[in-house]
Amino acid sequence: MASFRKRSNGWQVRIRRKGYTDLTKTFSTKTEAQAWSRQIESDIDKGSFISSVEAENTTLSELLTRYVNEITPQKKHFKVEACRIKAWLRNPLSQRFISTLRTKDFALWRDERVNQGKSSNTIKLELAIISHLYTVGRAEWGFESLENPIRFLRMPKLPNGRTRRVTDEEVQLLNQHSHSKELPNILKLAVETGMRRGEIVSITWKSVDFVKRTIELKEIKNGDVRIVPLSSAAMNLLRRMPRRIDGKVFDITAHAVTYAFIRACKRAGLHDLHFHDLRHEAITRMFEKGLNVMEVGSVSGHKTLQMHKRYTHLRPEELALKLG
Repeated sequence: MASFRKRSNGWQVRIRRKGYTDLTKTFSTKTEAQAWSRQIESDIDKGSFISSVEAENTTLSELLTRYVNEITPQKKHFKVEACRIKAWLRNPLSQRFISTLRTKDFALWRDERVNQGKSSNTIKLELAIISHLYTVGRAEWGFESLENPIRFLRMPKLPNGRTRRVTDEEVQLLNQHSHSKELPNILKLAVETGMRRGEIVSITWKSVDFVKRTIELKEIKNGDVRIVPLSSAAMNLLRRMPRRIDGKVFDITAHAVTYAFIRACKRAGLHDLHFHDLRHEAITRMFEKGLNVMEVGSVSGHKTLQMHKRYTHLRPEELALKLG
């Protein structure tokens, strides 16, 4: 049953029902209070009532703090996500009650980030945290009334994938201008296998199977285990390399590889070249050798045709020759 009480700031309505927590809310007019109480009592009678008390008394900041303590530590790149959440906590939106946040609020935030020059992918990753936060809050933390405001938000369009091809001559130039003894072998392995920078430096000799001609990767981007087949050139490279006592194939960090690569590019006079372009080049060459989508996917780890299209840049003149 609903009861109404005149307060200095309006009309307070209280609904008491057996089996339900008492509900209290204040409105500017008694008419508004009566309309709200009728709707709530009708939902209770139908069995469709979902309490919004938690959402009306919890800020986005409080939910984000719980998320970073309970959910983020379970993720592979938890440190990166924790930094993104700290940025959200500094945003004025975090001080709002989650029941008051709407899609338009995050649309304004998105537009601000775009105007700040942030990349589309960065913005999508930041919004993905909020989206998952709402999902977890509704499914596991008792916030059944929550509607995900990111669900219908228009995401900024991702830029087209890079089309930069890497030639053997450019790789040779990098080798000649590299001051790192590790970089030439890493470049060769990247072009032959399509492995990422971090994957290459994490290889141990135990993960290399010279009989099956494979490398087993346990720490890759999507968290799965991937078996990478090795070409004859990759096999010959690994056979020539000396064995280290610690079992690692390379004595260099991923960041050091990046710095060595950038410096070699400058000395060689190569512009607009990224280390990740070597992965693009490797995948493209696999298609040019005649491997099908499933075969290339098993090597690269890509699971969708869209990703293959983003990473593959076949030369039109070579396709023309195939057409006859």
